[in-house]
Amino acid sequence: MMKRSIWAAGFFLAACSAHAQDATVTYKSLSPELALDLAKAAFADCQKRGFQVAVVVTDRFGNPLAMLRDRFAGTHTPPTAQGKAWTAASFRTSTLDLMALSQPGSPQSGLRNLPNVVMIGGGVLVEAGGSTVGAVGVSGAPGGDMDDACAKAGVSAVKDKLDF
Repeated sequence: MMKRSIWAAGFFLAACSAHAQDATVTYKSLSPELALDLAKAAFADCQKRGFQVAVVVTDRFGNPLAMLRDRFAGTHTPPTAQGKAWTAASFRTSTLDLMALSQPGSPQSGLRNLPNVVMIGGGVLVEAGGSTVGAVGVSGAPGGDMDDACAKAGVSAVKDKLDF
């Protein structure tokens, strides 16, 4: 009887231990310093092209880590950039790709009506080691494709620092 109780207790502890491991996750995240470096690089790329923009970099969940706004960028550009970054992070897809997938009449067209979703190019994922670690949103260039190019330039500028 005692052996059976010890075995049952051991089995119970092993099951609890396995369950506890399943109850937590480990993930990588951008540091605020790297987020700021990325924002600066995207911002500089847009300035070089003559665009006055706002840039927002978020963590993998869409929470803002860094924001820059050109002094001549429109008042709407910071919340739009944040919305683009949040949308990319939330759906794990660039906003340019989401625009194409959610055209009116498509099965995914309803995505455009969800709260806080911004379906304009300029929201790009930040990935490292096969995982999403953040997103960047750019707003203010004369078109979503140009916002997207600046965002990608920012990610490219810090790519060597992303493999942490």
